[in-house]
Parts: sequence; C-alpha cells; structure tokens
Amino acid sequence: MNNNEIDVLLIGGGIMSATLGVLLHQLNPNLRMTMVEKLSALALESSDAMNNAGTGHAGYCELNYTPQAADGSVAIDRALDINADFETSLQLWSSLVEMGALPAPEHFIRKTPHLSFVWDVDGSGDNLSFLKERHTKLQQHHLFKEMQFSDDFAQLKAWMPLMMQDRDAGTPMAATYVDHGADVDFGVITRHLVDYLKQQPNFSLLTDTSVKSMEKVKQPIEDKSWHIALTNKVSKRSQTVDAKFVFIGAGGGTLPLLQKANIEESLGYGGFPVSGQWLVCNNPGVIKQHSAKVYGKAAVGAPPMSMPHLDTRIIDGNPQLLFGPFAGFTTKFLKAGSKMDLPKSIQTDNVKAMLGVGKDNIGLTKYLIKEATQTHEQRMDALRSFLPQANSKDWQLEKAGQRVQVIKSCEENWGKLEFGTEIVSAKDGSLAALLGASPGASVSVKAMLDVIECCSTKQITQSDWQAKLKALMPAYGKSLVNDAELLNRVRKHTHTVLKLY
Repeated sequence: MNNNEIDVLLIGGGIMSATLGVLLHQLNPNLRMTMVEKLSALALESSDAMNNAGTGHAGYCELNYTPQAADGSVAIDRALDINADFETSLQLWSSLVEMGALPAPEHFIRKTPHLSFVWDVDGSGDNLSFLKERHTKLQQHHLFKEMQFSDDFAQLKAWMPLMMQDRDAGTPMAATYVDHGADVDFGVITRHLVDYLKQQPNFSLLTDTSVKSMEKVKQPIEDKSWHIALTNKVSKRSQTVDAKFVFIGAGGGTLPLLQKANIEESLGYGGFPVSGQWLVCNNPGVIKQHSAKVYGKAAVGAPPMSMPHLDTRIIDGNPQLLFGPFAGFTTKFLKAGSKMDLPKSIQTDNVKAMLGVGKDNIGLTKYLIKEATQTHEQRMDALRSFLPQANSKDWQLEKAGQRVQVIKSCEENWGKLEFGTEIVSAKDGSLAALLGASPGASVSVKAMLDVIECCSTKQITQSDWQAKLKALMPAYGKSLVNDAELLNRVRKHTHTVLKLY
C-alpha cells in the first residue's frame, strides 16, 4: 500500500473533472491534484464526440428548452439561462486559447449554424405557430437578437439545401436560424485540458484505476477529509489517497460512487439509465452537402434528450453527418458498464423513489424498449422526415452515449424523474458530485464554478480569487441575461478568439 496526501481528488477523466482541475489550478497553482479514470484513456464516455450532442447547447435550436403551455404561450427562461451559461464556457475557452492552455480553436470548436425545423402535415398549423411564438419571444431578448425566422421555401432551401431536396413545397414548414452556432468536440477539449494539467508539477493522472472505497475521516487530522482506496486493473496494485476535497464527475458512474461516499445529502437519490444510438452517414457526397445542426420536435413520450436532429460534426478533424439520437433501454450506467449497475444502485434509502418513478413512467419505459427494437428501415423512416431522399445504404447504426437521469425522493409520488444536471455536495464542502445529463458538457464551466462556490465558500469570497475568475471570464459574477451591453462586449471577444463569426 502507498499513501498519498493531496488537496483535490478528481474522479472521472471527462470534461467536468478536466474543467474543474484547470479552474482550481488557475485559482491556486499550489494545489496538489490527482485525477482518476477507470478506463485506459480520457473522455471515452460522455465527453467523447460520438457520445454527446456536440451542439454547444445554447438554447438556439433545442425546442425542449422553450416549453409551450396549454394556452399556446412559450416559456423562454430556461433557454436564456442555458445560453448565458454556454457563454461562460466560451469565455473560459477563449482565455485558455489566449494563454496557450488550449490549441487553436479550429481543433475543438467550429462555427456551425443552429436551426429549429418544424412542419405541419395535418393542417393544424400548431407546430408553425409554436415556432413563430418561440422566435418572437426569444428574438426580443439581446441573447437571441440575431435569430431569424422563415416559412418561405426558398429561404429554407438556402439555409438547409440537402434537407429541402425532394420535399413537397406545399407542406407548411418553418425554421429558425442562428448563424453563430457552434459544433464542439468535448473530447478534444478534455484531452487538451488534462495535457495542460499534466505539465504542472502538482498534478498526477491515474488511468485504468477504480475507486474501491471512500471513507470520510470523522475527525480530520491535518485536513485529511477523505480516505480513498484505489486499484489499478492492469498492475493489480492498490493504493490509498487522503484528500481534502473530492469531486465525482464520472458521468453515469457518479451515482454508485456517491453511494460509496454515503454522505447524508446523497440519500434518496437514484438513477434511470437511458442509452442512445446514431444513424451515421458513410457517403462523403451526402456529408458535404449539409453544414448545420437542425433540430426538430421530440416524439410524444420521448425523453427530452431524444430530440431528433440532423447534425454536422467535425470529429478528429473529419466531417461527419449524424441523425438521431435513437433512445434505448438498458440497465447499464456507462457504455463500458455492467448490466448489474441499475439493480446494484437500488438501496433502502432510494427504493421508494425508484418504485415511484417506475410506476409513473411505464410509458417512457415502453417507449425506450420500442426504440431499442426498431429495424433499420424504421429508423430510416424517421430520418426521411428530415431527409426525404435518404438512401438506406448510406447510413449505419452506431452506439451513442449512456446517460443516467436523476431520480429524487418526493412526498406526492414517492419519487420524481428529472432531466437536468444537479450538484450534490457534502455540507462541510469536502465532496461534490455531478448527477444527470443535458445540457451537460456545454455548461461544464458554469457547473464547475457552482462546485467551487458551494464547496470553497471561504476561498471564493477572497478578493484574489474573485479577480482571477473575472480575468478568465469577464462576466463572472454578473448577469448576461440582464446586461445587454456586457453580453455584446463579451460575445464580440469570444467569437473573435474562437472564430465563431
């Protein structure tokens, strides 16, 4: 056994841990940090380019962020918040590019228009009315002032020419368009951030390493708050780490690790796993004809993450065209996980919530099973609603990411299922964990700032920490939702540095 005394243990080698590590290093270069990753390399699960939306979720095209009420009104608050949070990510990435901690922006982010596209084949006009109302409300706000709307076939063809081929011009249809949307490769960002951390003398990376146990030291000796046992699956060697602060950012693997920590704040939490699949185009001639991210409305009963979209990607420098995601039913919490993940996660403190969610979401479970058992032609039919001329031979099915949606206890229905992200932290600030999914990676910077603020209150309120954060992110501590002048100034800088104009 080897004993290591460190300040920060980062569990999970994805975008969240990498972002938190860089932020903490910028705030205090003397912090001793270790990152632990269960797999042999970084960013192979949720942060991998094929395993997330890659949208740079900013609320421009994702229709579930602007729900419509029964009276036809559209709520935009969530879209505003997500857009502002993504701008926070852009600010940090810009600063890291300028200081050389990230490479030239074209390696990890590219300007790619974001569109929402709807049509009405039943003559009701409901979908077009919704999109028009959504545009009207969003475009009036400074965050979305450049969003365009059109129901003109010629304009739609100019925005997305491939999708308009062989489409009936008489069908009522409309789209919104934002030119400065982004395609983001979070796997590339993760690996470069960790490469930067590896250059620092106080950082170490342990891959192929699993957390076997976590024990809170009841009476910390020299601030040793957590005693963590680790095992390397290759060498079979074990070691222990004594850490003052632990962050669990392991995607779908976070819940089991949080349960190992057994903090009071984690009681009652459960998880509902959802898998995903893409149709991936293998015809270069088709791929080069589409350069946008086009989102539609989710099917009735589908989880919010299943909004169908035809998506241009640059993955490892190569153009890709994806359609989906198609949801699936699984009991795994990670792509590289075990079918026993879900059963093992059921404990006495969360069984009531799990049963409640299971009872109230039978329709969702049936939907996921139906999705998972579709034939190739059934999936192609869904694609043809976006791309009428799609040829089955040009598309193949590939696995996408694994997500674990948050289940929480509640009195009324025993438990409730949520589709956002949530930070669970120990009351003494010694541990934090990130549960949930969408919008996920796109708001990683804001999420990790929240971790710092809730777990490092004394430090974060010191003037030098505040100054350092403001130097990295000029809008830190201010509201881009409420301050149009600040938004214009910040966006002009970040879009110039990241080449999004």
